[in-house]
Amino acid sequence: MKMKNRFICIYTIIIFITLIFFGVYIGSYGIGLKNLFDIILKLKQTDLVAYKIIWNLRIPRVLMALLVGMLLGSSGVLIQSLFKNPIADPYTIGISSSATFGAVIAYTLGLSDIYYGVFASFSSLAISLFILTIFGKKEQLDISTILIIGIAFSSFFRALISLFIYLNGEDSYRIILWTMGYLGNASWNKVLILLLPLSISLIYFYINRYRLDLILLSDEEAHSLGVDIRKFKRDLLLVSTIIIGFSVAFTGLIGFIGVIIPHIVRKLFGCSNVQILPFSMLYGGGFLLFCDIISRSYILAFELPIGVVTAFFGAPFFIYLALKNKRGI
Repeated sequence: MKMKNRFICIYTIIIFITLIFFGVYIGSYGIGLKNLFDIILKLKQTDLVAYKIIWNLRIPRVLMALLVGMLLGSSGVLIQSLFKNPIADPYTIGISSSATFGAVIAYTLGLSDIYYGVFASFSSLAISLFILTIFGKKEQLDISTILIIGIAFSSFFRALISLFIYLNGEDSYRIILWTMGYLGNASWNKVLILLLPLSISLIYFYINRYRLDLILLSDEEAHSLGVDIRKFKRDLLLVSTIIIGFSVAFTGLIGFIGVIIPHIVRKLFGCSNVQILPFSMLYGGGFLLFCDIISRSYILAFELPIGVVTAFFGAPFFIYLALKNKRGI
């Protein structure tokens, strides 16, 4: 590993640990540092309320932010690689909206949490396959086409979600939270469920680590290397939709992580997906935890939806990327 990358990794670990600490420490219920360390290390249990807040609310929330950020960061890399475009991500091309719609259907049917991810994955997979059908044999879709497709699908599914909000009446509050992104309902059960798609994706990425860069080549070049690149792309699409489905099912629409994080990682570590994927997962988790800390910091008297905070950073970055790509600078 180059000296520059070593320093980046060291700084990343330090920042990561710092974010985890503040994620557990910051909240509406004030907990002193000494009391915090006593509770975490289980040295003392003098404050039962603080103990329950730390272990039942804040630690699961920190873990969920990390897991969802890792899932969204990796899905952004896959979607951008599949469509060979730096502004493509699950949020901008409408896959996240379709996943939210699937989760809303599961919620309306009164199903358990695990089915939210299943329904969301099937819904996002259907849209992804449809987009790939439009994609056809073209090597790259231009920016305007991707944006038009994303706006059309997002508008369509948001209209359906609004219909379900109307039909659910007083029970629609949870659906509204989904549309804005929310981490406040974190629990140990959801953390354990999210470990499933994360583990599947990690195992799959590791097994296919030497083939991940092949999707950056043309189909003819990959085929000449003895790889059925179209089948591999379909497999990657399936993995990415499972990732998106489960992340959206528990936290709702959290946009722009799949755009921001892969772009930053490419600037730091190059263009190889073998390096971009793991670092995008790490940086994605850290970035979402950072946004969550801001959303519930002491600065505001109320908690902001996490999707609002990510959009605050992501929207200007997205505009910059779109203009840069358009001008070719």
